[in-house]
This record gives sequence, structure tokens and C-alpha cells, in this order.
Amino acid sequence: MARSTSFIMKIVVAIGFILILASLGSALVFLMRDKGKSNRTVKALAFRVGFSITLFILLLVAYRLGWIQPTGIR
Repeated sequence: MARSTSFIMKIVVAIGFILILASLGSALVFLMRDKGKSNRTVKALAFRVGFSITLFILLLVAYRLGWIQPTGIR
């Protein structure tokens, strides 16, 4: 059970990072295309902040529940 939960958490974290990077990339594209005439850049950056906070809280909860363990630097 612990191995499957750990694997699922790795997948969720990877998806979270992909969403964060995609949102950051879309903000850059909107910034270049719109030249400040719309608020799509602000929305994309707000989503990025939301994804980052959600991922951080998810990692804290997963650690607290014992789903993930710190490994440290080897």
C-alpha cells in the first residue's frame, strides 16, 4: 500500500509541476501577444500561484499522513 501511494504521489507532484510550468508559459505568451491590453497574463499567473500553493499544501498533508518520507541528500 505504501509503495502504491508513494508512486501516486510522485505522479501527482509531476503533474502539478507540469501545470505550474504550463501556466507560466501561457502567461509569457499572453504577455507577448496582448501587450498589456488584457488581463489574461494576470489570470495565468494567478493560476500558477494557486497551483503552487495547492502543491505545497498537498505535500505537507502527504508528509503528515505518512504517504511520503524525506530522503535527504545522499
